[in-house]
Amino acid sequence: MIPLSVTKTLALLPGMLLCSLPLKAEIGRAELVQLGASVLKVEVRRAQGGVSLGSGVVVGADRVVTNCHVTRDGVEIHVLRGEQRWRVTAQASDVEHDLCVLRVPDLQAGQVPLGQADDLKALQSVTAIGYTGGVGLQISTGAVVALHRYGPGRVIQSSNWFSSGASGGGLFDDHLRLVGVLTFRMRGGAAHYYAAPVEWLRPLLADETPYLPVAPADQRLLSYWQQPLALQPRFLQASALERELKWVELEALAIAWSLADASDPAPWYARGLALERLDRPREAQQAFERSLAIEPASSSAWYRLGLLLLRQPATERLREVRRQLEALDPALLIEFNQAAGKI
Repeated sequence: MIPLSVTKTLALLPGMLLCSLPLKAEIGRAELVQLGASVLKVEVRRAQGGVSLGSGVVVGADRVVTNCHVTRDGVEIHVLRGEQRWRVTAQASDVEHDLCVLRVPDLQAGQVPLGQADDLKALQSVTAIGYTGGVGLQISTGAVVALHRYGPGRVIQSSNWFSSGASGGGLFDDHLRLVGVLTFRMRGGAAHYYAAPVEWLRPLLADETPYLPVAPADQRLLSYWQQPLALQPRFLQASALERELKWVELEALAIAWSLADASDPAPWYARGLALERLDRPREAQQAFERSLAIEPASSSAWYRLGLLLLRQPATERLREVRRQLEALDPALLIEFNQAAGKI
């Protein structure tokens, strides 16, 4: 897994580049530029020398949220917008969830409205804003790929592309509300970008007591995604096993996962995927059906189920797959029909 922050020992480049991907019609460019003014560059002078760069989002009159892995080595922190810079005097940390709120006196930047990650749905459009490369402010449009249960919230996986320097940037819904804080990406695939849900931020904003002067953090403290794989949430373990094609191990993980949380559709989907790859189609079909019984709006589960049904005589269930994909994800329906044509 790769954090989205970047470390530089050279002088920062002057100016600011705004580069954006094509924007959705329902969100105006002017609105996004205005929103971008509330996403700041975070500059951290490190105890071991050099400067690391990340991003932050204004969430209060003198408050900026970023990732703790951006500031963990800091002896001095500033937030910047263009030629303006403000010094951070204190921060409150939730290291487990990789969220730190910076106190920035005299900050002159509008705060963003907060939304709810719990209100998001798979395939819903979202917009990510952060300082990719630590230099240019980039606006990236994409969609929710999955919502992963973890503690009092759901980690947002989206297709919004970002690389180094975007850690601590914002993920916004179509009402321009902050729903997540960009945190890390995983190697491989085009949709492995993760954001902390805004629900994890609210307790930090509600409690004034945990603010401490800027200083390097205890290096032994790690966030959930930085732990050894065996200690990471099951959704991250499953993703790693899938990337490594370890289907037997994925099936075992999915069984334990479903026993731990019978109301979560994700372990049944993971089990179906493992069983499909292990050439046990009947059991795989049952697993995908269980996943869909819990989450009927999962286009991925409908797609995988449909591929299994293509091996059988045409049934009403296969027609239902096409109806569901047409309603949920027409592009995936096209892909499914192309796959059907090759069988």
